[in-house]
Amino acid sequence: MKPLQLSPDTAVKLAKALNVPLEQLMHMPQHILVKKLMELNEQDNNKNSDDKRE
Repeated sequence: MKPLQLSPDTAVKLAKALNVPLEQLMHMPQHILVKKLMELNEQDNNKNSDDKRE
């Protein structure tokens, strides 16, 4: 399996947002990365809706 095709800046930001080491992110299967991004997006949406309620 070849590493993901991401720019260095994007890779660093994703690794930080997902709280995973950069090397692990670069060798993560694409379907796993998409799943983690969806979970992160869901967490952000839940946080934003909680903020709007207050």
